[in-house]
Amino acid sequence: MTTPSRRGRMPAVSDADIRRVARALLVEQGPEAVTLRAIARTLGITAPALYRYYASRDELVGTLRSDICADLATELAAELDALPDDGVVQLFAICKGFRQWALRHAREFTLVFASPTGDNPSAMRQFDEPFGRVFLGAAGRLLATYDIVTPAPEAIPQGLREDLVKFQSELLAVLGEDGPDFPAEKLDLGVTYLMIQFWARLYGHVTLEVFGNYPMPLGDPDALFNATLVDLARSIGLVED
Repeated sequence: MTTPSRRGRMPAVSDADIRRVARALLVEQGPEAVTLRAIARTLGITAPALYRYYASRDELVGTLRSDICADLATELAAELDALPDDGVVQLFAICKGFRQWALRHAREFTLVFASPTGDNPSAMRQFDEPFGRVFLGAAGRLLATYDIVTPAPEAIPQGLREDLVKFQSELLAVLGEDGPDFPAEKLDLGVTYLMIQFWARLYGHVTLEVFGNYPMPLGDPDALFNATLVDLARSIGLVED
């Protein structure tokens, strides 16, 4: 802990110091502990001094979220480097890596993926950010090299179509930046609908496990998660019955 310097002068702090202390408070005590007052107290300065760097707590928390997402992306990308250049292998490795990260970093997961975001888009909507790019990159490789089973057009709820078209355009823009050779026809509305469902099931499963909200005690949670991945693969035609 930094203490006030002699002669009443405040110690010199940097943005890196602020973010380091904010991250430590998050890991040790949870998202609610990340306040400007607590950070200032730890650094031995006054809370108003932090406004030189951040206009509000929400702005600081947004930066912290970005740092955590970048760290997660770096960890997942390092795991992918050791794998074959195969979209299926990589996508499901990311699913497993995301779950393991969430279980090891429950409070960071809570802040980034399971708490209100204020004016900052949630990590689940930032596909142009590091974590989203890792996830979407593997999905793009899968789509480019495999024929998957997509729902019939009439199976897509009419009330979702407008939102799906917008989301489809956003995904194509990111995929085009990462690889201009990506065949745009591979990301039709049915595939976009599947991607939303895929993420919802993955995220829902991980969230239930992180917060201990399974409806029954599980002696082997790995077995349920692996079965969920197999079922997801089967639902898009990657695994035969």
